[in-house]
Amino acid sequence: MNLKAAPMNVLTLMTKPRLALGLLAFGAALVGSGLLAGKSLAADPKPAASVPAKPALTVNTVQATVRSIPTVLSANGNVLAWQEASVGAEIGGVRVQELHANVGDMVQRGQLLASLVSEGVQADVAMARAQLAEAQANSADALANAERARSLQNTGALSAQQIAQLITAEQTAKARVESAKAALDAQLLRLKYTQVLAPDSGTITQRSAALGAVVGAGSEMFRMVRQGRLEWRAELTSAELGRVPVGTSVVVSAPGGAQAQGRVRMVAPTVDPQTRLGLVYVDLLGSVAPSKAPLSQGFKPGMYAQGSFVLGKSDGLTIAQTAVVVRDGFSYCFTVQQDGRVAQIKISTGRRLDGGLVEVVDGLSKGALVVASGAGFLNDGDMVKTVAALPKATTQAAKPAAAASAP
Repeated sequence: MNLKAAPMNVLTLMTKPRLALGLLAFGAALVGSGLLAGKSLAADPKPAASVPAKPALTVNTVQATVRSIPTVLSANGNVLAWQEASVGAEIGGVRVQELHANVGDMVQRGQLLASLVSEGVQADVAMARAQLAEAQANSADALANAERARSLQNTGALSAQQIAQLITAEQTAKARVESAKAALDAQLLRLKYTQVLAPDSGTITQRSAALGAVVGAGSEMFRMVRQGRLEWRAELTSAELGRVPVGTSVVVSAPGGAQAQGRVRMVAPTVDPQTRLGLVYVDLLGSVAPSKAPLSQGFKPGMYAQGSFVLGKSDGLTIAQTAVVVRDGFSYCFTVQQDGRVAQIKISTGRRLDGGLVEVVDGLSKGALVVASGAGFLNDGDMVKTVAALPKATTQAAKPAAAASAP
């Protein structure tokens, strides 16, 4: 058993060194091939392909243009009646027989508003007529006696005292006729006052009379806005009052969105010492007849409205309002460069206009191509893809927005 096992152990010992040497040789070959491959790569380098930058966003652009911009001054104030008329009863102690007008009605001068019971007044008129007839009869008799006395004055048939008495009676009778006529006129006037008429054209804003109620002399029955005219009383500071002359055009906006044209009628001569504000009285004109336009356009007495005084026009550089980005309390816009990248520019804005336009006071030049949409998602130096530019605004003068203010 020992002799058989010996040859196998010797063979194993003989083969292990050869295996180790073979492994070492194979590793050296691999290292050599790697070095050769590295040398070949170093000897023949290939440049990497450049990858073009991808646009961060697709945007619309707009060109900064110069246009004529109205200079406006904004203010707030109350809408009130130009003048109010109080319609009351001229006589007292009579009942309201019928009402012919209600709140909101447009009435004309002389239109019947209410009728009062007139039977008692008509009886007084009849009595006054009778008294006038009696006075006229007595006057005729006294006149005849006086004429006879004058004819007998030189005959001595009547004494001078009797003649004087007859002439005095004549004059007294004439005075009583005039008094009776005046009494009749007063009763006829009372009869006329049983018809309550509108003193002027306008709109009824209040009705305090009730059917069947006994009214007193001078008690108010109706209140109306004369001629339907409203005015806007704007509140301005002492410095602003001097900038608004009489005749200045105004655009007044109601809380509901309705707008009316106006014109400055008067500037208050005093300033409130408590608020330091002065009033500017603006007649609301509207687009149709002044007597109907303001009320029909949604303006009501007592409402609080905002308006803009059009002080003139001046040229200004404008861009779309959507192009302005506010960051850290400052306004910026992005201009598109020739290489397709955007540059962030700090700007100063001014007046705001209808149509989504804003004035750029500083920081931007005329003709600059500005990102109009998606500017809020961009950063300085971003690559963008531009599409067709937004159409330019019309060259007509822009209308002042309701919230615009003069710089």
